[in-house]
Amino acid sequence: MTTRLLAPDWTRVIVYTHRWLGIAGGLFFVMWFVSGIVMMYARMPDLASEERMIRLSALDLSNARVGPAEAARLVGLSPERVRVGMLGDRPVYRFVEGNKWTTVFADSGQLLGGLAPGEAVSLARRFAPEHSSTIRYDSYLTDSDQWTLQVSALMPVHRIAFGDSEDTYLYVSDRTGEAVMKTTRRSRRWAYLGAVPHWIYFTSLRRHAALWAKVVLWLSIAGCLLALTGLGWGLWRYSPASRHLLRGISSHSPYTGLVRWHHYAGLVFGLTTFTWILSGGLSLDPWNWHPSTSPSQWQREAVAGGSLRLNDLTMARMDDGLAAIASSFAPKELVVVQFQGKLFLVGFGVPLADPASEQANTDLSPLEHRLVSVLASQNGTFTRFDDDAMLAAARAAMPETVVEEAVWLQQYDSYYYDRDGRRPLPVLRVRYSDSAHTWLYLDPQHGVIVHKEEQLSRANRWLYHGLHSFDFPFLYYRRPLWDIVVIVLCLGGIVLSAATMVPAWQRLSRQAQHLIRIGRTSRRDDTS
Repeated sequence: MTTRLLAPDWTRVIVYTHRWLGIAGGLFFVMWFVSGIVMMYARMPDLASEERMIRLSALDLSNARVGPAEAARLVGLSPERVRVGMLGDRPVYRFVEGNKWTTVFADSGQLLGGLAPGEAVSLARRFAPEHSSTIRYDSYLTDSDQWTLQVSALMPVHRIAFGDSEDTYLYVSDRTGEAVMKTTRRSRRWAYLGAVPHWIYFTSLRRHAALWAKVVLWLSIAGCLLALTGLGWGLWRYSPASRHLLRGISSHSPYTGLVRWHHYAGLVFGLTTFTWILSGGLSLDPWNWHPSTSPSQWQREAVAGGSLRLNDLTMARMDDGLAAIASSFAPKELVVVQFQGKLFLVGFGVPLADPASEQANTDLSPLEHRLVSVLASQNGTFTRFDDDAMLAAARAAMPETVVEEAVWLQQYDSYYYDRDGRRPLPVLRVRYSDSAHTWLYLDPQHGVIVHKEEQLSRANRWLYHGLHSFDFPFLYYRRPLWDIVVIVLCLGGIVLSAATMVPAWQRLSRQAQHLIRIGRTSRRDDTS
């Protein structure tokens, strides 16, 4: 008797858990499904690297007097990456050490101490000369706003208004003196309908990264519990033999009205709802359950041949390298690359001569690039490192491990892919015989590891990307079939979630009225 009294009634536990989680989270579910459809076609605003490059001034090192090694020493840096570009009419080095950007003028070795508002406006006018007459300074941001959360390493920024019909804002970094973000009225509007609510990317919360991650993770856990209890109870209450009698009519479901819609929609769409919530939570890598898909620092340096050594890159050699690349196109920017212990310059540019032309505003085709050896620029430029050199670099990345397979991919595989086709191809995919079953993908155009996969990260690829984005190879590249499948599932999820809103409101109203009656009774008892 005592044991039975203490034992929980699991049916009541399941029903009440599902009911009250649903009342608390119904609006969240509707929001996630609606915003998910929007995100199929519109993400957060950004500034594409192609557009940034198109609008840069051609690189001019005629006034450069200080080499990159000397410039780094003057400001006390041991940079991991170096970009050579322009800031207005002056050449600059943009160094990265850790996660920090530092800009040094190549003509004087002087550190960029920040931009005055007028300088930021001038740079914006260079970026968009077609709006030079209407451009105005808007504000100086020391902390991220809604659109700069993903470029926080480049803060603070100057926000510049174009004053155009699209209500465009450009963000210029105070650290690098370059445009790092662009938004328009349209991109902001779609982000507010899509990415911002879907990721719960509200500025006041997202600024606190650890808190934001915990909030999203626990909402995902609660959502999984809500979906599982609903799916379990829905299956339990479903009668294949139509044994439920509603107003004298046999029925598969014991419910009526909107709750019946919720029951049937849950049976059809409950499983995908659960997998979407589960995979959304996995996007945060909870409890670090899988390794990163970025190569380790040791692997990067093994391919590079050690940490970056700039002493060989004198001004004369940089001039020679720039001249060699300029025979193919006018470079806008140089990136210093170290591959197997040797320094190379990678020049980037575009074939467009007029950055203010209409084509420049819309053409985001892949950038032109050329490589040249710092010590042997007389040998001319090339577009990629040869196959043998890349295979040797792959062996150096994991020298104690046997290479099981090395193949050149001319098309994306299931783990290295990009719907927009911007990730470089071809790449060398190398499989190793280590306990983690590591795969490395090496890009011969830049001599770097661009992607890493291990056994657990490959599992996460299917559990997160596969279940959340439905990017299964048989479906992902077959549009509009992919669009139809995902939209139908989202619409089913909206019906599933929205069908509970009216019953939930009615239940809350009854509970409120009940509490009011209890309160009135209690007050009468006290007065008597």
